[in-house]
Amino acid sequence: MNDAEQKIRLFGVANDSIVDGPGLRYAVYTQGCSHHCAGCHNPGSWSFDGGTVTTVGAIVNDIEQNKLVKDVTISGGDPFDQPGPVAALVRELKKHNYGVWAYSGYLYEDLLERAKTEPDVDEILYLIDVLVDGRFVQDLKSLDLQWKGSSNQRVIDLVKTRQCGKIVLYKEVTDIFSIPENW
Repeated sequence: MNDAEQKIRLFGVANDSIVDGPGLRYAVYTQGCSHHCAGCHNPGSWSFDGGTVTTVGAIVNDIEQNKLVKDVTISGGDPFDQPGPVAALVRELKKHNYGVWAYSGYLYEDLLERAKTEPDVDEILYLIDVLVDGRFVQDLKSLDLQWKGSSNQRVIDLVKTRQCGKIVLYKEVTDIFSIPENW
């Protein structure tokens, strides 16, 4: 079976999200989560039997319909609770040159351990650009945090992390319209 034919169970999608990472993004919410964090914003995504089953190809086709979207966020549920289908989705997204973020209740270090024996987890970590890791903790919730719900979570720039060999936190480039010094 090729990646486009791979089945994936979804809680839902948002074809024009501005809260799941910088810019206008397409958000894919996977179904199934083993964390069950108190205060979770998607508790309906916890059941591994809920949601809808679709194909990776159908999701990618839907994403491509929105010509304004260049980035995709995979959240949930927890994407790493469906590593095979999510790896297929990420491979397809990268073939189409999308930037990809993923949210997970698992810590990056724990995912690296899983990656040693789970090739799909390893591939997801290798292909995605940013990982927001860690369980949501209600007592650490703040609406002032960028791209995360509680202060214990990290927004990890995986591209730079892979280059440096140590965790590098994501820093958004916000000064893209500055006038050059000698202008």
